Amino acid sequence: MIANADFPLDPGAVLSEVTPMNILLIGSGGREHALAWKIRQSPRVARLAIAPGNPGMAALGEVHDLKVTDVAGLTALAVEMQADLVVVGPEAALAEGIADALKGVGIPCFGPTQKAAQLESSKAFTKDFCQRHTIPTAAYETFTDLDAAKAYLKTQSAPYIIKADGLAAGKGVAISPDLPDAYAELEAMFGGRYGAASQTVVIEEFMAGEEASVFAIADGETALLFGYAQDHKRAFDGDAGPNTGGMGTYSPAPVVTQDILDITEREILAPTMAGMKAEGNAYTGVLYAGLMIENDRPRLVEYNARFGDPECQVLMLRLKSDLVPYLLAAATGRLKDMPAPEWYEDAAVCVVYAANGYPDSPLGGSIIRGSEQDFGPNVSVFHAGTKRLDDGRLAAAGGRVLNICARGATIQEARDAAYDAIAKIDWPMGFYRSDIGWRAL
Repeated sequence: MIANADFPLDPGAVLSEVTPMNILLIGSGGREHALAWKIRQSPRVARLAIAPGNPGMAALGEVHDLKVTDVAGLTALAVEMQADLVVVGPEAALAEGIADALKGVGIPCFGPTQKAAQLESSKAFTKDFCQRHTIPTAAYETFTDLDAAKAYLKTQSAPYIIKADGLAAGKGVAISPDLPDAYAELEAMFGGRYGAASQTVVIEEFMAGEEASVFAIADGETALLFGYAQDHKRAFDGDAGPNTGGMGTYSPAPVVTQDILDITEREILAPTMAGMKAEGNAYTGVLYAGLMIENDRPRLVEYNARFGDPECQVLMLRLKSDLVPYLLAAATGRLKDMPAPEWYEDAAVCVVYAANGYPDSPLGGSIIRGSEQDFGPNVSVFHAGTKRLDDGRLAAAGGRVLNICARGATIQEARDAAYDAIAKIDWPMGFYRSDIGWRAL
């Protein structure tokens, strides 16, 4: 565990509050395990409850078996435990309106309202919003009819970018090299591949360049930059295979320069905050901008309304500041009182260990051995899709199963430490990319 004792306790009004807090963290993935790991280090935390949690999180707080979409049950738990703050990890809980329910009972929530969360839950909403507020992004059209979408594709050039409008666990994007493939993707989406999420599709202009993820936390008025990373979306080495929810990340990402951050803050984040407020949907929580950077200019690929997974893991490893005061300040409208967060100079790398068959048909139930050993002070293993069997053994229970994360003086050093740890884990039914960080190296 990385201690935060060297971070000053009183650099700002919010940071000086040391009254013990009760916190409820919602979620069960690698992102939430990393958040729990960081929250637990705070001297401000008296009680940490996690719903539903996973086997890796059980040592960090009390685990409650509630679905992330059980708004009534989660709200009741927050009331029962007299929560001072609720931290929402996954997008599904936000789309169901958990922040609205908590607001109704007077409990601060780190996460946007249901309407504000449309920045992630509806790609069509976000594209229209960007157009209204002159936020740089790809040209696009939205369709609810298969034939109309096919006719539009004939007027465009390859490659073709086709996106399900709604939430699809990070997998609702197709990059088609030719028209027959694009037609097949459209037929699959309108045919129900992603359920209601793909009954509306967005077809976008292809943007060339290098992708990066820039994060801010927001309180409805202020957006405070909160780190950046680069993800690897494709399943296999060399950026081959289908899109996934993310197969690994590294931070810092060399492509994100100070100039890029300045432009992102000025041309993307600031107009988004102002526009959401003007439209009656003031935004609170994480504002995660997926960017495409070409010729030193960023354009918005998409927004997410929560920390990225697996980007969150590397951010938490690099964050030197106590996380809790920032979450509380965002939830209570006091970010303007906060100093910029401090970061370790070290790099961090996260390698996702996924179940064979992911992302389409991951195989569950296989036994994982060796993942809970001590890999040294610079390596952390965050659970995502795992379950504990009655006999105590750990088994796969999802697509992305483990996140092997490491810090090091350089990306190469962190990367080597992560892969050294993976080599000590006995799980023949899993796979991982062996080239995480290749762009930086």
